[in-house]
This record gives sequence, C-alpha cells and structure tokens, in this order.
Amino acid sequence: MKAYLISIGDELLIGQTTNTNAAFIGSKLTEIQLKIGRTSVIADDVDEVKKEFQIAYNTSDLIIVTGGLGPTHDDITLKAVVDFFDAELVLNEEVLADVEALFKKRGREITELNRKQAYIPKNAEPIRNSRGTAPGLYIEKDGKTFVVMPGVPYEMQGMMEKFVIPRLVEKMGGLSEFKYTKNLLTTGIPESFLYERLGNLDDLLGSAKLAFLPNQFGVKMRLTVSGDTEDDARTNLEEIEQKIRSFVGRFIYGSNGDSLEDVVSRLLIDRGLTVAVAESCTGGLISSRLTNIAGSSNFFERGMITYSNGAKVENLKVSEDLLVEKGAVSLEVARQMAEGIRAVSMTDIGLAVTGIMGPDGGTDDKPVGLVYIGICDDKICTAKEFRFGDDRLLNKDRTSQAALDMLRRHLLGISYDE
Repeated sequence: MKAYLISIGDELLIGQTTNTNAAFIGSKLTEIQLKIGRTSVIADDVDEVKKEFQIAYNTSDLIIVTGGLGPTHDDITLKAVVDFFDAELVLNEEVLADVEALFKKRGREITELNRKQAYIPKNAEPIRNSRGTAPGLYIEKDGKTFVVMPGVPYEMQGMMEKFVIPRLVEKMGGLSEFKYTKNLLTTGIPESFLYERLGNLDDLLGSAKLAFLPNQFGVKMRLTVSGDTEDDARTNLEEIEQKIRSFVGRFIYGSNGDSLEDVVSRLLIDRGLTVAVAESCTGGLISSRLTNIAGSSNFFERGMITYSNGAKVENLKVSEDLLVEKGAVSLEVARQMAEGIRAVSMTDIGLAVTGIMGPDGGTDDKPVGLVYIGICDDKICTAKEFRFGDDRLLNKDRTSQAALDMLRRHLLGISYDE
C-alpha cells in the first residue's frame, strides 16, 4: 500500500506554520510498514485541492489529507471532498452529539456554524474527534482509502492513534513483521562525537537503523529495529539500546517525548529535594522550564533574575571585590551566585548561570557565547565553563539546557567533566 500525504493551508505555504503533521503521519505509517510515496502542501483553494486529490488518487492506494476542516469560510476541504466524490452531505447524529458534548463541557452554547460540522459526506465514515469539533472522514472507493483529518496537530494525532492506524493494520491483515522505533535523547555532546564513541555501527546495529537528528538542545538518536514477532523486535531494541548506553549513557537524559525538565523534575521529586535558581544571562528561562512541569511547587522554591552586578550583590551577596577582579562572567561569580541563591532560599540545591549571550559584549578573553554555570549543595559548590555560539536566542536555549543537564548529572552522581 502506497501512501500520499496532502497538507492543506495557506499558513503552511507562507511559512507561518510549520508542517509537523506530515512528519507525525509519516512516522506512524512507517511504523506499520507503509511506504510514503509523496507529500504535498496545497493552498486553501478548492480547485487546486481537487486537482491534488486526483493526482493522489491516480498514483496511490492511501490518501491522507489534513487541514481545512474548521467551521469558517476559509476551511474548504469538506467542499473539495464533496465535489470530488460527488457526494451528498448528511447529518450524522453521533458527530452532533460529540460537538454538543464538547460545548457543554466548556460551558458554551453550540452555534449553528458548529452544528453544521456534524454534516458529513454520505459515502464517508466519521472519525470521531474527542479533542475538537471537526470530525475526520474515512472513505473507501475503487480500492482506494481516503482519510481526511483536521489540521490541528493535537486533534489529528488522536485520530491517527485511535482510529486510522488500527483500521489500516486491520485492512492489511496484520503486520508481516514488527517494527519498533525509540528516540534516545542526548545533550552536551556534538553529533560527530556521538558517532565516534559508538564505534563500528555495523557491528553495533546489525540490521537495525540509527539516525542522528541534532537540534539546539542536543542530538536525538532514532533507533529502529524489526523482528519476526513482537517479542523479537522488543528484545532486539532493548539489547541494542543497552549497547548504545554502554558507550554514551551519561549523555542520554531521556527517550521519546521526554524533556530535560521532565527528567530533572522526576529526580528532584523522587529524592525529596528542592532547588532555587539564580539567572543572569537567561533572564528566567530555566525557571520557566522547570515551572512548566505540573507539581513543580514540590521541588522549585524560587527563581531570581539577577541581571545587573548590583542585583547580584544585593540579592545573592556576591562579593563586589570579586566582581571587579574577575568580572560578572566568571567561574568564581557563578559559584557565589549558586551559593547565594541556595542560602537565601534555604533549598537543598542552588543553581546559577552567568554569561555573554551576544551579539555584542564579547572580548578576546571573554567572547560571545561564554557561559559559566554554578551548582551548590551542602557538600560541594562548583562551577563549569561552557562555550556556545554567536546567536543570542540559541545561546539562551543552550545555556538553559546545559544548566538543567548539570543539575541532572549532579542528582545522578555523573561527572560534569565531559
């Protein structure tokens, strides 16, 4: 079965919205051994959409469409589907009940515009939407499977996982082989260094596949393993993952959908520890990431933005003489900041960052991208130097990631030296 993915929306073409839907759908179809022949992005134009439907219908067995199913005038996908299949719209009582229940849950009166979303093509089976008002559509005709879903990622993902993938697996008569993919998330090590540490990949992986996917926070290693049975595939994946961890385990902070703040938060809660953060160059980003976690009040006591030298002296008791002698961006000041925030907040751990984010402010001795991160508890008070790039916002992201990873390593007893 060959798949054709169509994403509809002007916002995708002009770069206003990133097309994450195609990536998600592609990964899900790959997991069940379906081949994606082509993806396309089409403007909100009924005639153009119908032309693309015809191309897809002529070349593919499975057509998956996302976007343009909302209640407003620019949501034209339903009209294109009706025209393409020469179908009649009929009221679907189950979909209407879903829409009414959603509005009731949100304490709102259903509008006539939203009520119209319960009308679907007569030749379509509705894909129930538990996360929004627009139903998806499942149509089979002439040996082709045609799936239409909303463009809202959260809604589309629910439909893919609960309806589309199970239906496709059933249609295929089950899977001829089992395939599992796991993302191992690393930080603090460049892609090339990871590659070198893993040694001979043919020996390590056998028939499995490993992709390196870097971003500003680190490198995601996507491991894909197949097996004749589900148990074989799971066993192979676990064995290869353990081999990878034996080489680069200290850099792996999580897997799949984990964020570093998720991992750090769980460690702090498990150990019953509290933390406070003093931020200079990141301006509150580390505190924001930690407080994104539900239940952060159990471990996060306070965050303090001590941007100026005066704030460092007044709020953290950093030595004025030290600031003059070493400068605000120094190992010594980072240590005192960590010690000061821990003392004033009376937490188990103090974490602090100071650096030069750019694009200006650097010197030969202290270039843009130079960062010091300090950490302090009742046993040690230390700091580490980092050197990032020239982009201010990327430097803030990377500093927050390095600080959280330093905290993770501290909690796990892993050396900061590499």
